[in-house]
Amino acid sequence: MKKVIAVVVSHNRQNLLVECIASLRKQTRKPDEILVVNNGSSDYTSVWLDKQEDIVHLYQDNLGSAGGYHTGIKWAYENGYDWIWCMDDDGYAKEDALEILLQQNEKQPVLHNCAVLNKNDKRSFVWKTGNFSFIDEVKQDIISGIGHPFNGTLLHRNIITLVGLPYFNLYHRGEETEYFYRITMKFSIPAKTVTGSVYFHPPAKYSYSQEWDLKNSWSTYFHVRNQFSILKSKHNNLLIAFIAYNAFVASFVFTLITTQKKDKLKKLNFVTLAAIDGLINNRSQSSKSIQSKIDALYQDNISQKIFNPIKKSLLNLLVPSYTETTNHVTV
Repeated sequence: MKKVIAVVVSHNRQNLLVECIASLRKQTRKPDEILVVNNGSSDYTSVWLDKQEDIVHLYQDNLGSAGGYHTGIKWAYENGYDWIWCMDDDGYAKEDALEILLQQNEKQPVLHNCAVLNKNDKRSFVWKTGNFSFIDEVKQDIISGIGHPFNGTLLHRNIITLVGLPYFNLYHRGEETEYFYRITMKFSIPAKTVTGSVYFHPPAKYSYSQEWDLKNSWSTYFHVRNQFSILKSKHNNLLIAFIAYNAFVASFVFTLITTQKKDKLKKLNFVTLAAIDGLINNRSQSSKSIQSKIDALYQDNISQKIFNPIKKSLLNLLVPSYTETTNHVTV
């Protein structure tokens, strides 16, 4: 019998994690193991996990969702599991989701994914899924070419053998899309959304055409930076990816200039930093380091206002003014 493991990545959302784990325990075809990657949580998550006898959990520093899935999938693969069912901690699966996914008998590797529905209304798709807005509009069992990792994504170990692991150093925002394109475009493995298998997820909340708060937008850096990695996997051609990335950045900057009212120059500075790091493949940043850079944008502004007048006054006192009568020494 094929062994199945559910891999959940969690960070500081203990209440939602409990809901997610409860849905795994209620599956009509239960996973053989549940693995939680605790991504540096500082809330009650670690304490709660220590009390769960049916969960394997790995604690690591916060390496972002990319680092979490890299660790979880790697552990599952190395421990011999045939199927790896991946999901975030803020969603949960319908009772028969895993059973229906496993009923798909394929002769070749296929990336299977749950239908990802809004957990509030239970019927609308969270992200664009073909030409459908609601699950009750769908009449077929399979929507080909569509998948939304990592929201009920079922990976067979053969895919990992061929494609490799998610890139841990993408950190956040886009690592799942890059992995999807690497699987489907670089390695030509088809993707399918299995409409009878449902994973409930919070509604999408990102919109850069509305005013956004730079002080709390460290994730925007990764959205911009990681797009180049996504496009390289999507197009599998560096020149086309480079052109597409520049078009993406230009479009993002245009939207920023035309829609943002607060901190426009700081936001441009911030996006430029992300775009340059994307082009030079700088993947060294974390949420903390980016937040520090954001804070510095504001601290520099404040320090200039406070210290520049003081600096000017001190210079006037200590450095004599130049006059025509000043003695010069000629060498």
